[in-house]
Amino acid sequence: MADRVYPAAKPPTDAVPTATNPAFPATKAQLYSTTRPAYRPQPHHRRRSRSRCCSYCLWIIFIILLQLVIAAIFGAVFYVLYRPHRPTFSVTALKLQTLNITTNNQLTSSFNLNITARNPNKKLVFFYNPIAVSIYSNDVDVADGVIPAFVHGKKNTTLLKAKISSSGKDLDSSEVSTLKAEMKSKNGLPLRMRLDTRVRVKVFGLKTPKMGIRVKCDGIRVTSLPTAKAPATASTSNAKCKVNLRVKIWKWTV
Repeated sequence: MADRVYPAAKPPTDAVPTATNPAFPATKAQLYSTTRPAYRPQPHHRRRSRSRCCSYCLWIIFIILLQLVIAAIFGAVFYVLYRPHRPTFSVTALKLQTLNITTNNQLTSSFNLNITARNPNKKLVFFYNPIAVSIYSNDVDVADGVIPAFVHGKKNTTLLKAKISSSGKDLDSSEVSTLKAEMKSKNGLPLRMRLDTRVRVKVFGLKTPKMGIRVKCDGIRVTSLPTAKAPATASTSNAKCKVNLRVKIWKWTV
């Protein structure tokens, strides 16, 4: 018996069409379809902020350099017009009245000090604060005192007198042994002096801000110890004093 062949049934007209795979590779229409979001470049905020920071830094550096140039020009003009010189100090006389070390390692000392201060300037006047004076033997502080404040006029020489002493100052064993060895030495007791103060400079009625001054004097020796009847006179012929300006920058003093 022969098989019968039936024609395929036609799909209904209202059937939903099945999705077909797109062709590969994609066409331009598929690449630039309206459903694809358009590319929008993002603004470069970091580059702009960096450029602004660089410009600010350049302006700050330029302003600082300009101020330094102006200060240098002003300093050069001031030096040409006034020829400023530092004041000078010299130890005129130093007498050791008392120098005792007790069994408890306590120091008692007394010095009579004469210092000559000279102002070599014709147009500058110095206004000194009280001057702190310290006398050392090697690294041992043997006496301290204060010289009162004074005004140093133009082309003026001033003699400063002070009594520098120490009473009941505690020393450690190494300081005591060092002092006793120096007191028995044939070369005498070496002394050095330090003066610290602040000063204003007056020019044609105008005063500058206060500046620090430190004076160091070396080369002083006491060849004999004082007695109950007479003090010991120190040799100051080889004494040399050096004057240094001390400028405070933020936390540091230069």
